[in-house]
Order: sequence, then C-alpha cells, then structure tokens
Amino acid sequence: MACGIARIGPVGRALVERLGGPWRWPGQCALCRRWCRGGTCADCDALHPPDARPRCALCALRLPPGAARAAASDLRSLRCGRCARQPPPLSRCVAAMDYRFPWDRLLLALKFGEQLEVAPLLARRLSLALARAGVDAPDLILPVPLSTERLRERGYNQAHEIARRLAWPRAADGVERQSRLCARTLLRLRDTAQQARLPLDRRRSNLRGAFAVMKPVRGLRVAIVDDVMTSGATLHEAALALRRAGAADVQAWVVARTP
Repeated sequence: MACGIARIGPVGRALVERLGGPWRWPGQCALCRRWCRGGTCADCDALHPPDARPRCALCALRLPPGAARAAASDLRSLRCGRCARQPPPLSRCVAAMDYRFPWDRLLLALKFGEQLEVAPLLARRLSLALARAGVDAPDLILPVPLSTERLRERGYNQAHEIARRLAWPRAADGVERQSRLCARTLLRLRDTAQQARLPLDRRRSNLRGAFAVMKPVRGLRVAIVDDVMTSGATLHEAALALRRAGAADVQAWVVARTP
C-alpha cells in the first residue's frame, strides 16, 4: 500500500490511509476481503445491491421516495426543482450510486491511491445503471480530462480507467451506432484548483473556460464520463464547451453523486 500511494502527495495519501484503502490480494472481495471469484462477494452484493432509487434525469440528484411512481413510467421525465427551473446543458445525467460508504473508499483509492484494480468494479456498477436508465448509445464517449500537470503527477486519469471498462449501451432508436471512446477530444486547458477544496459557490467560476474541444463533434451525440459528481460544475463546463462546438446531444455518466 505504501508503495502504491507514494506519489500522490500528503493530502491524497492521508485520505487513502485514513479510510484504510481497498488494497487486497487478487481474488479478494473489494469490500470485505473475503475470497471470491468476482470483484465483490455474494454477501456484499446482497448487502449493497445496485441503486434503484429515482434520480433527477438532468443532474442525478436523488429524489424523494414519492418520485418512484413517476420513475416506473419514464425515468427521463424526472426533474428536481432546480433543473425544472433552470435546465443544465446536459440532456441526461446517470449516476450509479450516492457517494457514501463503502464506495467512497474505492473511489478515493482509485483517484489518489493508484488502485486501478477497483476500476472494473466501479465500471460494472455504472454499466448496470446505464442499462436500467435505458440511455441511448452515443457516438462518442469522453472521459473528463485532467490537466497535463495533474496527469503527469498522477500517471493516469481515473475517469478514463472507468470509461474504457464500461459495457456501452446499445442504440435504442433503431439506428446502428458504434460508440467510440476518445480521450483526446476534450482538453483541459489549465490546471485549476481542486474542486473538492473550494466552496460550492466558487466551483463554477474556477472552471469557467477550462475546457476546449480538439476534434469535430458537430452533429454528434456525446457522453461525458467522470468518477464523482458534486456540484456538477465540471460536467456543466465540459458540456457547454461541447455544445458550443456543435454537439447535438450531451449526457453525463458518473459512478457516484454526492447526496
């Protein structure tokens, strides 16, 4: 474990070590460390089933239980109060789970602790959520990019590690569409202050103008993939850049959404 987190700096190292980290031998459950054949054992799968609670279709915020009746008919029609008043530049936002125990440990260790072995497990959870939500297959799947400085420091992009392991949804409109994963279409122009360290009211201004679109997206359907969504500022700014470049549709897929 110490070797795996040596390069992440004191803040990231403290986060991973404080939560115990998910380091495990191959063949151990990522959550309880029992021996199993999959990423998680049957007991943990039963204890932490896929999240089926209704969420806002535009920001993935969990909605009150009463919204379940509407969810049974059309997940795409669900809106929180904020998105009903001021829709974001996303046509759809899907989250696999809330950012909470035990998944927060795995997400932190993937992001800061070089524990890439948890990426397939998180991608599988997101794939299940996409299937349940009935999202249409996009033309392009774009991981949220890191700045050059941060990518050099970390050595990998956690959003890309998740995106490349997804079971991509199929086209639901009868049109054959082959989704392509492209890590170089969306570029982060500058190294912004870490969002987690900023108050919510400063996160959007911190990212304003931070993204550029480097390859043609005009007329294409695009999905942006990220590990965690908190205020939505990162996905909002990335979606605006893609819309300005002519993308016909922009949706967001995230593993976890903060409640």
